[in-house]
Amino acid sequence: MKLRIIFSLFILFLGCENKPNKNTAKPVEKRVEKKKTVKDSIVKPKREFPKLNSRSAMDFFLEYNEKHKENRVRITTDFGDIEIFLFNETRFHRSNFLFLTRQKYFNDTQFYRVIDNFMIQAGNSDDIKTARKRGYIGKYLLPADTKRGFKHDRGVISMPSSEIDNPHKLASPYEFFIVQQKGGAHFLDGDYTIFGKVTKGMDVVDKIAGVETDDGDWPMKNIYIRNVEILD
Repeated sequence: MKLRIIFSLFILFLGCENKPNKNTAKPVEKRVEKKKTVKDSIVKPKREFPKLNSRSAMDFFLEYNEKHKENRVRITTDFGDIEIFLFNETRFHRSNFLFLTRQKYFNDTQFYRVIDNFMIQAGNSDDIKTARKRGYIGKYLLPADTKRGFKHDRGVISMPSSEIDNPHKLASPYEFFIVQQKGGAHFLDGDYTIFGKVTKGMDVVDKIAGVETDDGDWPMKNIYIRNVEILD
C-alpha cells in the first residue's frame, strides 16, 4: 500500500514538473508567412546599360565605339527615306547616334524645327513617351568635336548644342539637324559637331524643308520619324 502511494506521488510530481509556469515560460515568436501580392510578383527587367550622365557618357561611348563599327543608317520619315553615312572621326557622336538608334529612341520623334533653305532639325517631340525614353537612358551632354575638317555643307548631319547656359557648345545628344541650305551654312562651322552626311534622300530633306510652319518653325502638320535602322 505504501509503495502504491509513493508511486502515485512520483507520477504527480513528474506531471507538475512538465507543466509550464505562466510566469517563467519564455515567449516564442510566431512566424507568419507573408502573403505574396501582385506587386511582389513583378520583377523589373535588368538594364542592358547603365543610366548615363555627362560624367559616365564618354567612357561608355568610348567602349561602345570599340564594339560597334557601323556607319550607314536609314531614317524613315513621313516624306520618305533618308540614308546617312556616319563619320568615324567623330567617334563619340557616331557611337551616340548608333546607340540611340538601337534603343529605338528616334522612332516617333519629329522634325520639330524646319527652316527652308537653312536646315531641318529632329529628335524631339511633344509626346510624353519621348521624355520617358530620355529619362530611362539618362541626362548627358557630349563635348563639341569641331576640328575634324568637316564643313557645314549642304547635306551634312550635325548636332545642336544644349539650350542650357552652354559657353562650350556641349551637344544635345538626342537631337540632330541636316543642312538643307544650297551652298551650305558655313557660319555654323566651329560651333557644332558634324558627324555624318546624307548619301541618299536629299529630295526628302527638301520636301520637309518646304512645308508650312508656325512662328516657332514647327511644321503646321507634324512630320514623324517612323523608324531609324542601322544598315551596316
